[in-house]
Amino acid sequence: MRRLALILLPCAVAVLVHLWLAQRPSSTPPDSSTHSALLSFSNTDESLPFYEVLVGVLSARHHYELRQAIRETWLGYLRDHPLFQHRVGVKFIVGEHGCLIPEEDREDPYSCSLLNFTEPVAGRDAEIEIVRVPDPSMLASSDASAIALDFKVLHPVVITRLGVFSSGTQSELQSNVTVKLLQLDQEEAVVTARFSAISTGTLVSGLWYKPVEQFILPKGFEGTLVWENMASTGLTIVNSSVQLNDGGGVLKISSIAEGILPHRSARGFPGLAGGFTFTIYEETHYGLSGLLWGRPARMEHHASMLRQEDAALQQESLRHGDMVFVDVVDTYRNVPSKLLQFYKWSVGNADFNLLLKTDDDCYIDVDSVLMKIDHKGLKRSNFWWGNFRQSWAVDRIGKWQELEYASPAYPAFACGSGYVVSRDLVQWLASNADQLKAYQGEDVSMGIWMAAVGPHKYQDPGWLCEKECYLDMLSSPQHTAEELHILWDRKRACQDPCGCPWGH
Repeated sequence: MRRLALILLPCAVAVLVHLWLAQRPSSTPPDSSTHSALLSFSNTDESLPFYEVLVGVLSARHHYELRQAIRETWLGYLRDHPLFQHRVGVKFIVGEHGCLIPEEDREDPYSCSLLNFTEPVAGRDAEIEIVRVPDPSMLASSDASAIALDFKVLHPVVITRLGVFSSGTQSELQSNVTVKLLQLDQEEAVVTARFSAISTGTLVSGLWYKPVEQFILPKGFEGTLVWENMASTGLTIVNSSVQLNDGGGVLKISSIAEGILPHRSARGFPGLAGGFTFTIYEETHYGLSGLLWGRPARMEHHASMLRQEDAALQQESLRHGDMVFVDVVDTYRNVPSKLLQFYKWSVGNADFNLLLKTDDDCYIDVDSVLMKIDHKGLKRSNFWWGNFRQSWAVDRIGKWQELEYASPAYPAFACGSGYVVSRDLVQWLASNADQLKAYQGEDVSMGIWMAAVGPHKYQDPGWLCEKECYLDMLSSPQHTAEELHILWDRKRACQDPCGCPWGH
């Protein structure tokens, strides 16, 4: 009997060891040898790779040099370090799709919206009226003493006249009205016209017009037209269903439909209490017609370049195995959606305690980050570690334009150069990714999303918000590939990325 037990004991031990290993999370990085595997949002293998820290690096499709600089600096250090290589996993987050529209044919550099021009009907230098009122029944009285219309210039124009609707069926003016053209978020008017019963201007197509000093409004100009009744009584407005003339797409005019919520800094209620005339400014002889004529060739060339970019990205992914392709068009405006898609990927393809988000132009002091996690006991739940901006004003124009967040300031948000969140927060974001609204930037979007959860914020100025250098920094943004190498070389030489005593 004892002999039988001795024979069976090794078998029992082997079975127990096998069961223990099967249940233990694997510390080996996931197999990323194929492009299709990187696109998967769920790992069919029950044993997910385990990392204490999973790092997601937001990267634009064409930023190969920055990705390579990171691979040759702090990522390479992690990969080769015997203690860190299984403790930290790093993935570059790349949009699966490039924008199909050439840059010259986009509304702005930050999105993938086509400049939807049509061939101008009017001849060169012909004045275009944005609205005509052939029937006085299209007009109505409003209680508002200030009406505003926002617009954006998509091709250079020149405003030639400002106009106001008559205040009666006899095409007369019964009150004093001032019309101003302003650049958004500017106090001083670009041009102004004043109307009164004794100074009406010229009646054209149901509107009283006055000429104004002519300025070229360049592509990208964002303006607002404001009609003000100086007597604080109501203005005459046009029916919101009226068709406005945008000059074949050279202007993007805001909606005047009923029920529109005014922007928090609007100078009046959305609507139209008059009009204006403009000409299309042409810098060259071919102008807008030439731009439209050359579009098919540009589109074909751009499509060819995208195919080459796709092939290069696939080869890069096969070579390095550190890229996650998410199902978004890779533009600046889509970065928040890009981040949410990575969160969905992360919870389905890796087991981790903390997630560090950074950008591909950022230096990261990985030693200091891991040391703080250990020494400060930062493996917590409902936890957000970063350098937080508070009461940050919401921009109405430019790259960081935000038109849909109603408050004048954002909730507290961590600077995007680097922050760390606990897995439970990532899980919540991933679970709600399809319902969460993407705002203009991923850092402010994260602040808005997290405001619904109320995580514990751990403030740390070591995550730098601007391109600076300090000995004790955890991250520093906005660097070139060459600068990332220089910072890392100094760090390895003398432990100071900002410079060594001997001038390294």
